[in-house]
Amino acid sequence: MTPKCVLFDLDGTLVDTAPDLGLAANLVREEQDLAPLPLSDYRPYASCGARGLLKVALGISMDDPAYPQRKERFLVHYRANLSRNSCLFPGIDEMLTALEHAGVRWGVVTNKVSELSEPLMRDLGLTPRSACLVSGDSTPKPKPAPEPLLLASKLVGVAARDCLYVGDDERDILSGRAAHMRTAAAGWGYMGDKPDPRSWSADVILDIPAELAQLLELRRAA
Repeated sequence: MTPKCVLFDLDGTLVDTAPDLGLAANLVREEQDLAPLPLSDYRPYASCGARGLLKVALGISMDDPAYPQRKERFLVHYRANLSRNSCLFPGIDEMLTALEHAGVRWGVVTNKVSELSEPLMRDLGLTPRSACLVSGDSTPKPKPAPEPLLLASKLVGVAARDCLYVGDDERDILSGRAAHMRTAAAGWGYMGDKPDPRSWSADVILDIPAELAQLLELRRAA
């Protein structure tokens, strides 16, 4: 059955935010008189937030005494460069357009906090197209808890069982399954040192965005 609503993760699924996240991390390095690292070092960890990026940039973890201050500096730089180089992954706009033309609503559920997710969505022209945006601070528990996805289901007015959730991290699949939604792993996202997506127990694994539209088209024709 074709879902009535498709929900997406943001970073690493709809939007390639790695360039701006890497820039913010390098600006923190610059403040420590360290040379910048190549984007290729940051890209695999772009969906891990400040924790993952600062681990790459400075080799520090959350229990390091300097972490809170470094995180705040990272966020200052990231806010200032939120959509400088971030863009939709290739094929995403066409895939969203195909969903819209087919009458399938779509929305976003992300762990990115609202002060970052809302302007990013707006800058990329996604806000008027999206049926909902649920951010990391929209519910008491972020993904992998089911609450964000259940809130999205409520906001869109579509039962969870009639939704499909697409994400590039195992926590996305865990959240979707906990919310009793169908799930799809986005194989084009930030894989890094994550386990093989085939081990996540997603209902389907997508290699490129176009496969989602193709899959739904096949189901409509069946």
